[in-house]
Amino acid sequence: METIGIVSTGIYIPEKRMTSKEISELAGIPLEVVEQKMGIKQKPIPGEDDHTAQMGIWAAERAIKKANIDPKEIDLVIYIGEEHKEYPLWTAGIKLQHEIGAVNAWAFDTALRCGTTIMGIKVAKDMMKSDPSINTVLLAGGYRNVDFINYENPRTRFMFNLGAGGGAIILKKGHLENQILESHIITDGSFSEDVYVTTGGTKNPISKENLDAGLYQLDVVDPQGMKERLEQKSMMNFIECIEKALAKSGYQKEDISYVAMLHMKKSAHLYVLDQLGVNHDKSIYLEDYGHIGQMDQILSLELAEQQGKLRKGDIVVLVSAGIGYAWGANIIKWGE
Repeated sequence: METIGIVSTGIYIPEKRMTSKEISELAGIPLEVVEQKMGIKQKPIPGEDDHTAQMGIWAAERAIKKANIDPKEIDLVIYIGEEHKEYPLWTAGIKLQHEIGAVNAWAFDTALRCGTTIMGIKVAKDMMKSDPSINTVLLAGGYRNVDFINYENPRTRFMFNLGAGGGAIILKKGHLENQILESHIITDGSFSEDVYVTTGGTKNPISKENLDAGLYQLDVVDPQGMKERLEQKSMMNFIECIEKALAKSGYQKEDISYVAMLHMKKSAHLYVLDQLGVNHDKSIYLEDYGHIGQMDQILSLELAEQQGKLRKGDIVVLVSAGIGYAWGANIIKWGE
């Protein structure tokens, strides 16, 4: 079977920052809770021109430059950014394809909230394996769900880490480096209506009254009930996804060299690593970035490369979770 490898990644991070002190003051919670429990020192937030698909375009341009390829070589563009973007009812992938000059590609959008990159890599690999005409795939998108956060709403406290940014990955068939191995994804629809934006869909259309009441923001209908039902299950599903993706790839927990994990509270991050038996220095805690949705894994990979944490032959785990709820992991064999 022909290998499929990561040729390059690209990240775009807005210059504007929100500090832990600002979050503390807006939310009325102690600074040490923001920094130590939530694990946020600062996070990027969008500037005037940092629109969702646009941040994905900038990240894609960086990935293309790093890969030193002609955009005309790209056969497929998959938009892995958020639904909250420049316009509603709009296919961002087609705009992205046009802006980067991928004139020989076709494009579509995909979504699994903060699990989209994990899912998108699996979808791209499966499509490349089944279709001889797809040799080079660009996955890219942006994220700025920070726009939906009301810091005065304690029900959404676990989402105060949301930030903004863009990410991109280029995959190529026959590429012998950074080989994409197997994946495992779990979804559980019993949580599908626990976290959502209550207004703007067909059930509760936008009205002046809804907007005035701030109902266009993210909310949690039953925070205590969700916590009781989700907390332990979520940690178990993180581990299960990683273990099953490893097993499918012919590896086990002891083989893990690096874990590219989404940003979540510090105790949960360390719990996952401890359950896997992985040293804490084999992952990067994104306390200076917060949670940039499905871009976290791409960001973690880039930071790990910069910090010399990735070596030839390393087994790398990408792992994430998305509201809905979804959990997923990909395995990568790094280097040649």
